[in-house]
Amino acid sequence: MAADIRPMVAGNWKMNGTRSELDQIRAIAHGVSGPLSKKIDALICPPSTLLYVATTLTVDTKLLVGAQDCHQKARTGAHTGDISAEMIRDCFATHVIVGHSERRKEHGEDNYTVSMKARAAYDQGLTAIVCIGETRAQHKAGRTMDVIHRQLNESMPADATAENTIVAYEPVWAIGTGQTPGADDVARVHARMRADLVERFGARGEAIRLLYGGSVKPQNAPELLSVPHVNGALIGGASLKAADFLAIYHAYEEILTGL
Repeated sequence: MAADIRPMVAGNWKMNGTRSELDQIRAIAHGVSGPLSKKIDALICPPSTLLYVATTLTVDTKLLVGAQDCHQKARTGAHTGDISAEMIRDCFATHVIVGHSERRKEHGEDNYTVSMKARAAYDQGLTAIVCIGETRAQHKAGRTMDVIHRQLNESMPADATAENTIVAYEPVWAIGTGQTPGADDVARVHARMRADLVERFGARGEAIRLLYGGSVKPQNAPELLSVPHVNGALIGGASLKAADFLAIYHAYEEILTGL
């Protein structure tokens, strides 16, 4: 982990969560508002039905709230069922996930569409969390680096900065499977992403946060979060329970002490 980049622990609730789970958001907000909040950021991305309520629950806490997707049109339009970046901002959220592998697979989103969604987020003052990652077939074929290079290059707008963009590497074959690549493999991918960002953006590329996602759990978080160029985690299932999310968040207490 780079000492000069502020880490982030982010949770993606996906299609989970009703009002009965709001107590988990309250507990997370309370748990991330202690001394460690001076050193790292915490973010929860609930479903859009809970977005506004979540932001009201986190007032005067250190928990950030984001959305899981936005339309590539930043404001309004005839797009039934979609949510715009303007609507997200209107709910007082600060971040939005774009290009998650489940959106790419289930909704046919390509790199260009992801780039346009990131651009829509920028236009409304949101930070875009751009997701990239290879499938199992691509991984087995030894194409991981090529896939990552192309997705990273084509999914990020030319004016990406550390303020408006975070990159999340999620190997598709690890999401929700309980399988994770080894720390050495994660290190190689994140080092390649950093090199690609620096080649394209120069000094800006040095500062963009790189999160790891894919079956991150309290048990493996200390090892994964200690990997060079891993600046935090994008957590799926483990973010649904405050105890699990906070266990991952608090892994940074020992990691930051050791830097």
